[in-house]
Amino acid sequence: MREIPLGRAEICRKGKDIALLAFGSLLQPARVAGDELGATVVNMRFVKPLDGELIVDLARNHRLLVTLEENVIAGGAGSAVTELLNEVGIGVRVLQLGLPDQFIEHGTQAELLAAIGLDTEGILAAVRAVPALLPE
Repeated sequence: MREIPLGRAEICRKGKDIALLAFGSLLQPARVAGDELGATVVNMRFVKPLDGELIVDLARNHRLLVTLEENVIAGGAGSAVTELLNEVGIGVRVLQLGLPDQFIEHGTQAELLAAIGLDTEGILAAVRAVPALLPE
């Protein structure tokens, strides 16, 4: 075991154009999606405190940031990322993927994540649907 620095994220894969910021349990599907997309994959580890320095660096060097969380989008980790970027004045496209603010049926974790698009296939489909990724 080793000590993890408080508030510091870990880059798991370096890529270009797209950065997948995974909070918690969505790291594994983010890794698989990142490999297919050629994206940077980050294990964010902490919502508070956020690794603001890394987020700003990613925003300056990627065309799209994708936040992934097994939490409600409104007021969640993705919202904290967008608030930070607004505060420092960086205008980069952010796609927030998380739980919808509605009742979710019962099932296994894998079934439910697939049903709401938070499995690898859902992440890939959501990213590929972003207009900002069209060729310049």
